[in-house]
Amino acid sequence: MQLVEQRKNKYCISKKIKMKLSNIMKIIIKYKFFHILAIPGIIYFILFHYVPILGLVIAFKDYSGLGGIQGIIDAPWVGLEHFKNLFTSPSFWKLLRNTLLISTYRLIWGFPAPIIFALMLNEVRNRRFKKIAQTISYMPHFLSWVIVSGLAIMLLSPSSGPLVPLFNALGVKPINFLGDKSYFRSVLVVSSIWKDLGWGTIIYLAAITGIPQEQYEVATIEGATRFQKIRYVTLPSIKFVITIMFILRVGKIINENFEQIFNMYSPVVYEVSDVFETYIYRRGILQADFSFTTAVGLFKSVVSLILVVISNKIVKLLGEEGIW
Repeated sequence: MQLVEQRKNKYCISKKIKMKLSNIMKIIIKYKFFHILAIPGIIYFILFHYVPILGLVIAFKDYSGLGGIQGIIDAPWVGLEHFKNLFTSPSFWKLLRNTLLISTYRLIWGFPAPIIFALMLNEVRNRRFKKIAQTISYMPHFLSWVIVSGLAIMLLSPSSGPLVPLFNALGVKPINFLGDKSYFRSVLVVSSIWKDLGWGTIIYLAAITGIPQEQYEVATIEGATRFQKIRYVTLPSIKFVITIMFILRVGKIINENFEQIFNMYSPVVYEVSDVFETYIYRRGILQADFSFTTAVGLFKSVVSLILVVISNKIVKLLGEEGIW
């Protein structure tokens, strides 16, 4: 009797699996053109995000950088030695402090900026002005950090920058913003917001566009002001998008913008600007210490994963939908 029951259960499970596979194949065939369009993106992630994961074994070996793949295989195993060296290094706490501070400043000031700008643009009724404002705000995103950093260095130069006459007129000594520890982080945050403001706005404007106009019409009939429409209609409707973007942004806290800092900082401000990525560049590329810097990179990735999981859990506890 038990044997018959087991066979019946196996048959039911097998039938369910076949039905699920059949449904998946129907969906793939139905949306085949969308899946074909997704193939290049899938290949990109496989080649540049999943295949390199195999190289993480370097973090547990003493790899010299010679011999390619065979050199990695033959390299002696050292276990967690590189991680111990990282956590006991005098630079570790400085790097962690700088990374968290700069990222937190960017999160506090930079995350709400595109939301506010999108809400402002949505309230503009003049289409021509709206398009011009959007175009101007998007343009900096397409400039590399090399160009943006060059512009910042020229504008903030304490000897020949356009701000020098203003300081002289006020009777104040020109400030070296990029060479002063008190101002450097602020320059990083402001320039980052200026560069990415317009591009981040696209996502929120797209979400706002999807809000049914009937909701605004009902609010108008009820006598709601523009501010009240934003508070009770627009923001609740794009809350899900804001939540998802916040979770993703929190996951990047430990990953600083290497291109920006590398092109702006100098040894004078290392104490307040040196982060994990710039440290990896100097130690890994310039000093060829590949195993140690791979361990640093793995540590960053693990912390990022933990932050995403925690932030997603907190968001769900608050009653919102998370990433999963």
